[in-house]
Amino acid sequence: MSNLAGMDENRARRVTDALRDRGIAAHLRKSGVDAYSVQVPAGQRREAIWGAEGTTGLEAEVLLDGDLVGFVPQIPGSENFDEAQIADAIARADYDQPVGRERPEAPPPAPPLAHEGGVFRRFVDGFRYDSEALSVRTILGFALFKNPLWLPSVTCTGRSRGPRRPAFADRF
Repeated sequence: MSNLAGMDENRARRVTDALRDRGIAAHLRKSGVDAYSVQVPAGQRREAIWGAEGTTGLEAEVLLDGDLVGFVPQIPGSENFDEAQIADAIARADYDQPVGRERPEAPPPAPPLAHEGGVFRRFVDGFRYDSEALSVRTILGFALFKNPLWLPSVTCTGRSRGPRRPAFADRF
């Protein structure tokens, strides 16, 4: 895989979603112009920002009210991690000391959290990414397409039985 120095929006979003699937309240964070990182809670009102420094490996800053109070040094070999390995490394991080470390194993997963943005995620994000390949039917819901009220053309029923009327006339 590519290195973390160029963590793009889609990759950071996939890592964030993988962490939220594990029950970690991760958030996508815009770190600058076309630069994204992953923000996770570190306990005691602190937050860890992963991938914001633009380094080739995975490391984090631990902040309390915007002030640096600790860090997690670069994880050896992390420059070649894929998204699953990045999510696992972030989940195993221990922030109890000013210099964080990696636990030998990840804590047990909590119930999954909803992905940020929900159904309107692509609308809010301006359709900038294609990681989920949602169709209009998925975004707007099947009911809209099942009920043709929104269509400009009118369907008629009962050609031989009395006057022509729209198929949806009985719904009013």
